[in-house]
Amino acid sequence: MIALLFGLFGLFLATNMPVAFAMGIASLGGIFSYEHVPLNAIVTRMFVAVDSFTLLAIPFFIAAGEIMNACGITKRIVDFSSCLVGHIRGGLAHVTIVAEMFFSGISGSATADVSAIGSMMIPAMETDGYDKDFAVAVNASASTMGPTIPPSIMLVIYGGIANVSVAALFLGGIIPGLLTAAGLMALSYLISVRRGYPKRQRATLSDLWIAFKRATLALMMPAIVLGGILSGMFTATEAGVVAVAYAIIIGRFVYKTIHLRDLYYLLLEAAITTSVAMLVIATAAIFAWLLSWEGFATKVMNLLLAVSSDRHVLMGMIVLAILVVGLVLEGIPILVIFGPILVPIIVKAGLDPVHFGVVLIFAATIGSVSPPVGILTFICCSIAKISVSQASRLIWPFVAVMVVVLLVVAYFPQTVLYIPGLVVR
Repeated sequence: MIALLFGLFGLFLATNMPVAFAMGIASLGGIFSYEHVPLNAIVTRMFVAVDSFTLLAIPFFIAAGEIMNACGITKRIVDFSSCLVGHIRGGLAHVTIVAEMFFSGISGSATADVSAIGSMMIPAMETDGYDKDFAVAVNASASTMGPTIPPSIMLVIYGGIANVSVAALFLGGIIPGLLTAAGLMALSYLISVRRGYPKRQRATLSDLWIAFKRATLALMMPAIVLGGILSGMFTATEAGVVAVAYAIIIGRFVYKTIHLRDLYYLLLEAAITTSVAMLVIATAAIFAWLLSWEGFATKVMNLLLAVSSDRHVLMGMIVLAILVVGLVLEGIPILVIFGPILVPIIVKAGLDPVHFGVVLIFAATIGSVSPPVGILTFICCSIAKISVSQASRLIWPFVAVMVVVLLVVAYFPQTVLYIPGLVVR
């Protein structure tokens, strides 16, 4: 049965079938092989998978990101980032990375980040003389901070799966996100020096202060979300509602860049994006349920423990496996399918589930950049109007830097647990 499930899933993926349908139809084929399992079990399992108060945070954070992006905050964040780091060699690359870092604290989604920032920065980098492959590599790799820096949709999903504090996960993603930004900026600087890319004039303190004031309200949203959760004023799901209300107030009454009639289309777009994520979660839940029925978790645990019971070796094997799986699967399916399987294993090995959650999500997100199926690279290539093969040569050095940061985060748990240990009791 396990071979049948993965075989059908792989076959459907090879035909370019969307991941959600590939998992759903493969699961349907598996259920047909059970005589005693009714077909309505599919509907039941799909409903149970998404009938979660924690997962209600997803549509609200997506809607908040859509509204804030429509408010024109992307340009404000880019302008502020330019004042901060634009004077470094390869200035626009650093502006992109810092802007992605700030925007990650608003959207919580890598695809939203790369679409919003990439659509602005890739053409700007081309105009300033940067090569297209470099522009694509920087924008695609920088967007991986979206699922790590809070608030993050994938951290919310993992919190529901592993039954751990979403607030602790949010705080745990801060240092890994900063380390990723530092690593990508260091590599961008080296490439910029070698290729002779330009830098911008250093901003004056007055320019920096003006840009900061223009971006302050946008940058306050992550602080409000985290502050409210940590103070006990509201849960992670309720924080999503607060984020939407804050975004509407800022866009309609402060920036005055959106009208009430615009909200219909923005919420519709958020609903469509949410439905895609929820469909993936629902069909992945059926797939994971069948794997559980066949004892796949026990088989994986026995296999890993047969190799080694040392937690460091286990962590290395899991990270390697997720990086490989990430070449063909997106982050949410990886979380829903493998999260319930791996969490009991790492807990038994003495690893912290909060630390492991950040590592798992980081590893899965790196796969979203790596060719041949990296969705973030595809989005950037479509913006730059080049093929993935043209961009892939330069993508790999950026992937290598992120893997190095991932290993640091994986083997030094305090990079994740230090801030939660200070705040969450």
